[in-house]
Amino acid sequence: MKDFEHIHTIYFLGIGGIGMSALARYFAAQGYVVQGYDRTESPLTQELEKEGIVIQYDDRVNRVQDLDPSSTIIVRTPAVPEDMPVYVWLREQGFRILKRAEVLGLLTRSARALCVAGTHGKTTTSTILAHILHHSHMGANAFLGGIANNYHSNLVLDKHSDVVVVEADEFDRSFYHLTPYMSVITSIDADHLDVYGTEEAYRESFMYYAGLVKEALVVHKRVMDTGEWLKVKGERRKAKLYSYAVGEKADFYADNVIVQDGAIWFDFHSPSGVLSGVRLGVPSWVNIENSVAAMAMAQLMGATDEELRRGVESYTGVYRRFDQHVNTTAVAYLDDYAHHPQEIKATLESIRKIYPNRHMIGVFQPHLYSRTRDFAEDFAEVLGGLDEVLLLPIYPARELPIEGVTSEWLLGKVKIDGLKALVEKEEVVEYLRERITELMDNGQNCVLITMGAGDIDRLVNDITKTLMYEKNG
Repeated sequence: MKDFEHIHTIYFLGIGGIGMSALARYFAAQGYVVQGYDRTESPLTQELEKEGIVIQYDDRVNRVQDLDPSSTIIVRTPAVPEDMPVYVWLREQGFRILKRAEVLGLLTRSARALCVAGTHGKTTTSTILAHILHHSHMGANAFLGGIANNYHSNLVLDKHSDVVVVEADEFDRSFYHLTPYMSVITSIDADHLDVYGTEEAYRESFMYYAGLVKEALVVHKRVMDTGEWLKVKGERRKAKLYSYAVGEKADFYADNVIVQDGAIWFDFHSPSGVLSGVRLGVPSWVNIENSVAAMAMAQLMGATDEELRRGVESYTGVYRRFDQHVNTTAVAYLDDYAHHPQEIKATLESIRKIYPNRHMIGVFQPHLYSRTRDFAEDFAEVLGGLDEVLLLPIYPARELPIEGVTSEWLLGKVKIDGLKALVEKEEVVEYLRERITELMDNGQNCVLITMGAGDIDRLVNDITKTLMYEKNG
């Protein structure tokens, strides 16, 4: 790649992020020396280190003083503070510093980039799409926003393919840097208002992005039905427009959905005809529409009916996307990345359909003070659909606390007939052990879901072990 001529080393600030680590793996596979910084060690950084990538966990400048500005590119995540000593020093020394999105933009210029945009569903849709194409006659590379269970990685490589699947991240308007050949837009429910300020500005960013797509734009029918935004910006839009849906007619849609014994089948309709009896590899209701979007893009790229069916049926999911850890007649346990009210709503609706008549306990870790404040009423409404709710303290991520915005404040807004409680992270496992044991002793079958984009996933293994022990013991 021309932009990386004479470059020897790629240094990542925030290398432990899911998107950053995929890029790090890509450049390591291309033969570059890859190094990086992250604030804390994690299972993902440990995997990167096993792969030969050197990572520092402190911000001492002496750790980067051997880097040469003439042969090194710095890639940073917006989560890195402007005043972090290493970042300050690198800027002062004149290193070329690029955002992750800018690097992805450079990569998409020289490939047929299939980009998945939207408030929700990006990771699952892009992973299903990558899986279908990777095992098709076309092949595909992919930079994923989660760990694909099929590959145990967030990176898919195929040196013989010019197709690359990318998540089009709207945070900080990052997707403006991309050059999409085709794109899906799954949803435009307002988010990241700490960046955009208003819902109108958020939607406007998708209008601009839509104008970047070259060949085909596949948009969820509910997005097209919520306003004229794509039509209003029609003079900018170069790509042919297609709709997709579930349970209603569109250019691409699913119907005849059958749920039986924890499995889901559906018929896929497209301009090319009907593909009947497609079985979801991961039986989540929301995965029906994610699969339809992925199948639409793959078919437009030239995938055959058999490749579509085989890809969807052999897809085994993404870490923390409706991730099932325990599934018995007495208790089921799932973990999900859901951190926006609409994502939580979709997850809970899927669970109700797959596990009807079970007592549903939800454990939610709010992510960001600003998001909790901006969507407090919506969070309260969707969490009220649980039979029992536990809230963890807010995960701050990149933010400082906002006065009055706490999990206790949010919990007070939740109207629920069953139990609700505020629990510290270190208390969760024991609380659940006692509560689920009580329910099982009373003959009550239950389903547990943990949700959030922070570090609640660190509890998953311990919760799983506890539930399996209670089941067997």
